[in-house]
Amino acid sequence: MLLNFEDRPSTSPYVERVWRCHSLQGGSFLTMAQGNIELVFTKLPGFVAATLRGPVTYAGATECPADGEWLAIRFALGTHFPRLPTGALVDRNGINLPVQSHTHFWLCELRWEIPTFDNAEDFVTRLAMAGVIAREHSVSVVVAGDVEWMSKRSVQRRFIKTMGMTLSGYQQISRARRAALLLVDGRTILDASHEAGYFDQAHMTKSMKRLIGTTPAKLVQDQPQLSFSYKTERQ
Repeated sequence: MLLNFEDRPSTSPYVERVWRCHSLQGGSFLTMAQGNIELVFTKLPGFVAATLRGPVTYAGATECPADGEWLAIRFALGTHFPRLPTGALVDRNGINLPVQSHTHFWLCELRWEIPTFDNAEDFVTRLAMAGVIAREHSVSVVVAGDVEWMSKRSVQRRFIKTMGMTLSGYQQISRARRAALLLVDGRTILDASHEAGYFDQAHMTKSMKRLIGTTPAKLVQDQPQLSFSYKTERQ
């Protein structure tokens, strides 16, 4: 394993998870598709970065430097930045935010202290009070399946504006991530296919190759290092 992870759930309505990790060595790992916005802080020897990352609609490989530390706030479904359209952040078009003195950074023309693993919620509360972040509650309602009170066109419009992708695209990513989690937890390929809601194993294989970066068989056999995104699904 290249990376040692730690994560925790959040009590904030704006946050899904807070996670941190450090690299045990350098190397490459698979980055899975994921549908949420993340604010990530990177610390390398003599270097600090703050990056606002959007959803990613396809898998890829990422190089991991040695002796690195990362802290990330994974925002809850529907949380977005009104002044920064989510669509502009999609597919690894994240924004590297200005960092000052390795302790502060600039976001939406305001100066913020870099949060810690333990005080991330206090930081997010300040973001919300300043109007930097907001929540579109209809997005989580739609994903839960309660759409009777909204027209299909309204659903798609709100979802794309908030999440930077279509509802069906988000659902495909969620299904593939769930399948990967089931396989990592020891389910058979047949059971994972059924529990994740695929038509058949061939359907799951095609989807996972595009969105996870590997096939179900290789995931079970090789157990490659995956991005942390799938672990944030754990409850």
